[in-house]
Amino acid sequence: MTPSFWKSGHTPTLFSAFLYFDIAFMVWVMLGPLGVQIATSLELTPAQKGLMVATPVLAGAVLRIVMGVLVDHLKPKKAGIIGQLVVMAGLAWAWLSGIDSFREVLVLGLLLGFAGASFAVALPLASRWYPPQHQGTALGIAGAGNSGTVFAALFAPGLAVAFGWGNVFGIALIPVGVAFLVYLVLAKDAPDCPAPKSLAQYMGVLADRDAWWFMFFYFVTFGGFVGLASSLTIYFNDQHGLAPVQAGYFTAACVFAGSLVRPFGGLVADRIGGIRTLLGVYLAAAVMLVVVSFGSPSQWVALAGFMATMATLGFGNGAVFQLVPQRFRKEIGVMTGLVGMAGGVGGFYLAASLGYVKGQTGDYQIGLLIFAGLAVVALLGLNLVKRRWRTTWGAAAISGARV
Repeated sequence: MTPSFWKSGHTPTLFSAFLYFDIAFMVWVMLGPLGVQIATSLELTPAQKGLMVATPVLAGAVLRIVMGVLVDHLKPKKAGIIGQLVVMAGLAWAWLSGIDSFREVLVLGLLLGFAGASFAVALPLASRWYPPQHQGTALGIAGAGNSGTVFAALFAPGLAVAFGWGNVFGIALIPVGVAFLVYLVLAKDAPDCPAPKSLAQYMGVLADRDAWWFMFFYFVTFGGFVGLASSLTIYFNDQHGLAPVQAGYFTAACVFAGSLVRPFGGLVADRIGGIRTLLGVYLAAAVMLVVVSFGSPSQWVALAGFMATMATLGFGNGAVFQLVPQRFRKEIGVMTGLVGMAGGVGGFYLAASLGYVKGQTGDYQIGLLIFAGLAVVALLGLNLVKRRWRTTWGAAAISGARV
């Protein structure tokens, strides 16, 4: 990262956006790492386990549109405050009242969806401070907050063993509260926030076919990332017999690989173009998903395969958001919400389908192979639009950045 990058924006806001996103993502996916213990306590079926870990992902996806609209009407900082207060209330309820049924765990999943919707706040909060040529890097740093899923996988199962899984929700209030205070003090709205538009104007972007392409591209990259992040603890427990804590460690390693490379995905996209970066990502992701679908008798080979898969998808997450702000600069709030929603829907689909396929076939292969097919479709779609993008809004004279 060049000195010009650090001088071009507002570093305290970038840091607070990252921290908010990081802790929110930790909370968003925590039902996944706790899934083995919760499922044992509530006697859930494989399909119910899949739906349990997928519900926060779907709720976060839908709520990203709501938060995207709030971002453009109230500005990012106020929207983030509202979202964090809802999450803290949900965690307090789960901790103090307890979760005693499948229905209650689904209600908690809906409330935790507001944590997943932080995506639609943190990225515009950071993006509006930076010029086009630094969008990939800035949003890569802010988006690296999805590393919070590492903390959930790393600590939640062990804390559940030590204190009971219900008390983990109370413990989570500590880092959430700290991130909230940092956000209140450091986050600042950019001075050039666009004027609010009507809901009809927001939805008008859906008439643009490019919006749908971006939504699908992120459906694959982020959907694959968060779907696996939510499911791998259960996968390693089911397929390799790992105890919840060890399965959590394995999941943490995979999620760390995907989170670590997201800023580099944005950085590389800034230098060689988001299209070229994504062409490599979708090809590699399709290959890796096919490879891991066949499974392995060795837990270590499986770990290496899923780490490589998650790293590929994480790299793609950064690359997609190098392109989005260039194409939809004035509608970045709602587009972040829409594209983020599509990514969340992808995660819901993958997590829920893996649980369903496991219940029907006793194995996860078909679910992983179908998602590999979606990566191939994304590769073909990107080849279809790349020439038009590079000769219209992505032309260097217009965008001022590589596309």
